[in-house]
Amino acid sequence: VGKGNALIIIPAYTDASVEIVKTGFLTEEITFFNTPGNPSPPKTYHVKMSIDDAYEASTQTDIANIDLEIKTTKNQDDAWLLLNRIILSYIDVVEVTDKETSYLRTAWEVKSFSKATIRTRVIVKLGNKIDANHVSYKLKLISEYAKGAGISPKEDQAFKEWDRVLRKYESIVSELPSRMK
Repeated sequence: VGKGNALIIIPAYTDASVEIVKTGFLTEEITFFNTPGNPSPPKTYHVKMSIDDAYEASTQTDIANIDLEIKTTKNQDDAWLLLNRIILSYIDVVEVTDKETSYLRTAWEVKSFSKATIRTRVIVKLGNKIDANHVSYKLKLISEYAKGAGISPKEDQAFKEWDRVLRKYESIVSELPSRMK
C-alpha cells in the first residue's frame, strides 16, 4: 500500500500472514492470530520499514549474469595478462585459470548485509577469433542474492540470480573494454 492504510479482515478461528514488500526496503512478515488462546489481533498496526542495505550498496543493471564480448587489439598473450591484472584488482582469488584455453573463473566474493548475502564472481572465456593474432573474450559478471545474513557461498540452493551488481564491481565492465583496446 505504501503510505496509507490497508484493511485486513481476519475471520474468527483463523490466522492471517501479512507480507509487506517494497523495493529498496527489507520485507516485513507479520502473522495475526484470531484463534482461541491467542490475544485478539490489534485494531491498528503500524509498520516502519527498514532500508535494505544490500539494495543501497548496489545498482540495477542489464550487465549482470550475461555474456559480454570484450574485443581487443592486443595480441593474445598481452591481452590475457592485462585481463588477469584487471580482474585481480577487483577480486583477489582466482579459482580456475587456464591460459591455453583462455578460461578464468574467480572464487565467489561474498558480502553479507543485515538480511541478505550477495555473492559475485567473474568468468572469462575465449570468444571469437578476430584475426590470426587477435581474439575476443566473453566476460560474465555473476551476481546472486540470498535471503539471510551470513549464508555460505557454497549453499547454491539459497542463491538466485540478481539483476543488481554491488557498486564495487560495476566498473569492471567498463574498465575491461577500454583498457583492452
